[in-house]
Amino acid sequence: MSKKVIVIGSGFAGLSAAASLAQKGYNVTVLEKNESPGGRASQFKEDGFVFDMGPSWYWMPDVFEQYFNKFGKKAANYYDLKLLDPGYRIFWGKNDYTDIPADFEKLKQLFESWEKGSAKNLEKFMDEAAYKYQVGINELVYKPSRSLFEFVDFRLLTGLVKMQLFTSIRKHVHGLFQHDKIRKVLEFPVYFLGALPENTPALYSLMNYADLKLKTWYPQGGMHEIVKAMVKVAEEQGVQFLYNENVQHIIINNKQAKQVITNNTTYEADIVVAGADYHHIEQQVLEKPFRQYDQKYWDMRVMAPSSLIFYLGINKKLKNLLHHNLFFDESFELFAKEIYTEPQWPTKPLFYVCVSSKTDPTAAPEGMENVFILIPTAPDLKDEDSLREKYYELIMKRLEDLTGENIKEHVVYKRSFAHKDFQSRYNAFKGNAYGLANTLLQTAIFKPSLKNPKVDNLYFTGQLTVPGPGVPPSIISGQVVSEEIFKEIKP
Repeated sequence: MSKKVIVIGSGFAGLSAAASLAQKGYNVTVLEKNESPGGRASQFKEDGFVFDMGPSWYWMPDVFEQYFNKFGKKAANYYDLKLLDPGYRIFWGKNDYTDIPADFEKLKQLFESWEKGSAKNLEKFMDEAAYKYQVGINELVYKPSRSLFEFVDFRLLTGLVKMQLFTSIRKHVHGLFQHDKIRKVLEFPVYFLGALPENTPALYSLMNYADLKLKTWYPQGGMHEIVKAMVKVAEEQGVQFLYNENVQHIIINNKQAKQVITNNTTYEADIVVAGADYHHIEQQVLEKPFRQYDQKYWDMRVMAPSSLIFYLGINKKLKNLLHHNLFFDESFELFAKEIYTEPQWPTKPLFYVCVSSKTDPTAAPEGMENVFILIPTAPDLKDEDSLREKYYELIMKRLEDLTGENIKEHVVYKRSFAHKDFQSRYNAFKGNAYGLANTLLQTAIFKPSLKNPKVDNLYFTGQLTVPGPGVPPSIISGQVVSEEIFKEIKP
């Protein structure tokens, strides 16, 4: 009889771990707190509009492809990918925007039009980013990061110099480019990694490679199509999914997790994989003697941003927005300060707008648009309805001013989602949206460990452990933990 694995949570990491373990011969059951799979990548439908609740950017298509290849499949077996060209639009101010082309040669021409000599420097920058991506995404992120000895490999050690772990992305970018718009194009991805560019290793220029070389894609039907595909793969391996099962306690006996207790019943377990919020499982579900970290440790963690999100249904077509739109019309420095160094509700927020109905006719009724607005915020802020409404009014005015379109009076559906929703729906520590900030001291072995040393059969996966936040890293995280389990506890 194969060993019973209980996976807590059906986000990308939990789905990946469940399918990978079932493929290896384990008997796997996934317990999901909510009514449907996907975690932060859930989806809801209302009045003919279909909203992805969380992730909306499809980068690193090779990671998805490699995952499905493990099971003898391709992404194309489950969903159709469409290249977005332009990848996205950046609004710098009124009547001032830039469309970022998918074609790299056109991108070089754009940079050169801003700053003479920048095309050549972009090639240099991207060659270095390609190396980081090759080593970082294909090798380093697949390491469980449980010991420094994992990295004692001559090629990797010499490669770490080229990985620029000890140089900031700010210093790296500013050393090559002087033009403000170029700097912002290259620095913006790291803001979603949870730290200031001056505190984020230049290693993460690999994100620029993912953005500008591997390009931006969209799975027709929405990002939740990936979740549905991964559920199907898992079920093909024999995984059982149970929903509305809120895990409340794990029974430990002789350093073994024996039972998982939910709001409904008790499940026997030989192995437990926690794909839910790491802090929640440790501080709320585990009894104190079995916790690896205390609350002081968690309070010292640097968290990535939370978000205030608005899901809007618009009863007309919008002319001046693309699928992805970034609004950089206010100060990066002030906004970053109010997220990272002096946490508070932002004075003049930057924001992001996704109009998936530009690409996907199923996202909204005919003649209408599906609009997703996201304002990054500091985590652990007081979240009140009156504040949400204040920011809605502020952002809608800026959106109308910058696009020259009348939008607010055409809103026929509206829902907001912020800190207290991240906490109630996902048990997210401090209401975070993106996990731990990717600072040097929270990279690899400095992240919360994927294995609990006090319980022999309790493992963790997801955005608060290795390799880190984001959809592709979470998929990799599930694969990494499954390999560690297989090494230590055979099916």
